[in-house]
Amino acid sequence: MADNQYDILVLGGGSAGYSAALRAVQLGYSVALIEKEKLGGTCLHWGCIPTKAYLHSAELAEGARESEKYGIKASLESIDMAAVREYKNKVVQGKYKGLTGLMKMRKVDVIQGNGKLTGPNTIDVDGTTYTGEHIILATGSFSKTLGIEIGGRVMTSTEALEIDFVPKSAIVLGGGVIGCEFASMWRSFGVDVTVIEGLPHLVANEDPAIVKIAEREFKKRGIKYNLGTFFEKVEQNDDGAKVTLADGKEFEAEIVLVAVGRGPNTEGMGFEDQGIPMDRGFVTPDERLHTGVANIYAIGDIVPGVQLAHRGYQQGRFVAEEIAGLNPVVVPDINVPKVTFTEPEIASVGYSQPKAEEKFGKDNVETFEYNLAGNGKSSILGTGGIIKLVREKDGPIVGFHAIGTRISEQIGEGQLMVNWEAYPEDVAAFVHAHPTQNEAIGEAAMALAGTPLHG
Repeated sequence: MADNQYDILVLGGGSAGYSAALRAVQLGYSVALIEKEKLGGTCLHWGCIPTKAYLHSAELAEGARESEKYGIKASLESIDMAAVREYKNKVVQGKYKGLTGLMKMRKVDVIQGNGKLTGPNTIDVDGTTYTGEHIILATGSFSKTLGIEIGGRVMTSTEALEIDFVPKSAIVLGGGVIGCEFASMWRSFGVDVTVIEGLPHLVANEDPAIVKIAEREFKKRGIKYNLGTFFEKVEQNDDGAKVTLADGKEFEAEIVLVAVGRGPNTEGMGFEDQGIPMDRGFVTPDERLHTGVANIYAIGDIVPGVQLAHRGYQQGRFVAEEIAGLNPVVVPDINVPKVTFTEPEIASVGYSQPKAEEKFGKDNVETFEYNLAGNGKSSILGTGGIIKLVREKDGPIVGFHAIGTRISEQIGEGQLMVNWEAYPEDVAAFVHAHPTQNEAIGEAAMALAGTPLHG
């Protein structure tokens, strides 16, 4: 564009930023996207995609180890982490190449460099000023370390994805999604894993019924965990690392993974200087993601709430359509689907039972748990678990919660039920193909509607 002027400037090229850019050009706007590292951001290069590639390798290792119970005499010789890393890199590079090509094809101008907000409609990129009638802030997040020095045997998920060896033992600080996924993966690779979580439970944001099964399955798999006490310090030497808890208990392992959450990447970006509302580093826009300053919006991990790539995609599209005056529908965080790719997998959307009881009243909530032991496909896969539905009494389904091998693939129907406010009677009337795990959703809905078949 002439004189570096655009209709829309997007600061940050991760999931939120690039989806905003693509939707905006689709709507006829000229767009420049500013990214200091790699297009695709954390999700593509250091988060979702690489970790799920590793988890697939872990699934194959687990399958080989347990193959005999399915009548297959296979053996697991070893884990070649350098080769696993190379496989991961090929997946990431293929997606990166595709995304880069897509941006060129759609005529989004990608500007490489450090961007800083310098005015209500200007961003400075390494000394060059760009002007946009609208600005979208999408600068993403970083791994929090709580003051722990990263290096050597102490690492965040970014460094853990690059190691070329299988550690004999690992301590995972943090029992949330990232920590539990790494613990699950490493255990499948044969690592002696201990999870340290200061809260009373692993994956504490999930429904209590799911948490109970997740903890039980981790224990069955030999994943150790210490709950309810926060760590005090982390030390390391040439031989390993040691974690000391607040109660004096000590744990030692070959490596330590710091997985204590992610913080907003906003420091030094010039946001506060321009009057952008902030809270503990997060940008706090209104429900339509407008910051209250000029034509500036904020999306993705810098906005308080669930830090998920697909939430970022949705917010990116939302803001592009908002700018275009299309009045898009707001999707509240409670209705954003969540998946934890452990073994077994966890999938949820909507209200947990405690949150539903808090919102609607304990006497106005009904639930049903369908045990996957009654599901043919789950028995074939050798998995236990449940599908749990939460409904407002005599009203719609407001929560979907599931745990089991491959159960993440069922989140689609769960999301539709909750977001379209379906009644159990509505879902019970649908035909769920046999034999699939999807049938378990139909069974749970029938039971909640008062017409159980197999349950």
